[in-house]
Amino acid sequence: MADNPTSCFKTKIGGQAVIEGVMMRGPHKMAMANRMPDGRIDIDEWDIGSKNGTPWYRKTPFVRGIFNFVISMKDGYKCLSRAADKQMEGEDEEEPTKFEKWLTDKFGEKLMPVLTTVSMLLGVGLAVVLFIYFPALIVGLIEKLTGELNSVIKNIIEGFIKIGIFIGYTWVTSLMPDIAKTYEYHGAEHKTIACYESGDELTPENVLKHTRFHPRCGTSFIFLVLFISIFVTSVFGVPWGSKLARVGFKLLLIPVVTGIAYEAIMLAGKYDNPFTRIFSAPGLWIQRITTSEPDVSEVECAIAAMKAVIPEDGEDRW
Repeated sequence: MADNPTSCFKTKIGGQAVIEGVMMRGPHKMAMANRMPDGRIDIDEWDIGSKNGTPWYRKTPFVRGIFNFVISMKDGYKCLSRAADKQMEGEDEEEPTKFEKWLTDKFGEKLMPVLTTVSMLLGVGLAVVLFIYFPALIVGLIEKLTGELNSVIKNIIEGFIKIGIFIGYTWVTSLMPDIAKTYEYHGAEHKTIACYESGDELTPENVLKHTRFHPRCGTSFIFLVLFISIFVTSVFGVPWGSKLARVGFKLLLIPVVTGIAYEAIMLAGKYDNPFTRIFSAPGLWIQRITTSEPDVSEVECAIAAMKAVIPEDGEDRW
């Protein structure tokens, strides 16, 4: 099956694979469906959006990208945490350690938000080291061997190092059984959206026939961020003299890179033409690592989450 098949329409509905399940986000609602240890599907649904409509900063081109990205990360962490908690329900709780007791006494009901924030900060810190500091360090080592290089050439080398790290990371994680399972749910999410966009009835049999690759995917978005950063750092002349200064400048440029990448990924989700196929192709290829063919039980979860967020007014369509 083609990586980017012609659809009857394009939907704005997107999703995310979580532990033993799928989360879907529609224009008015979010839903998460999880396969529980006893075999049943447990569904959480909640309303999203504001009674006053979408705020300007979430719909203004090139501005909305950074805000929507942060909100998506926040919602994603919450869903992952909730999905993990679901799998633990009914199990005998172990006696908390002294440290766990101290955390509970210290933060009380705020403990989970605090832990979520800390984990997000650690994740951001790791990303800064892997995708900003480390590539600059490698370029510096290469320059010692080859002699002084043009700044544009160094930006290109740095960019491809970052892309290589990203591909290597996704491949290594795909070898872990738990992550491999999540990649199957990721495939189920994409197949369900593709089935819906084709106009087919959302049944496991129909969903399984469709492609597991979708141009409007987080994997493709990350690739675009890494690729676009090559040009942005070149245009803005991010300095190479100090690695720490370079890290600081690149952090300041994250909103610019994210804003451009977000608009690109929205174009890929909205239009199917030679132009969008060209810049979608690398991300679709990487999805061969971050998605796997799902089974019927995984597809059933994706369908349950999808059906819960499809609006009756058709506002999910471009």
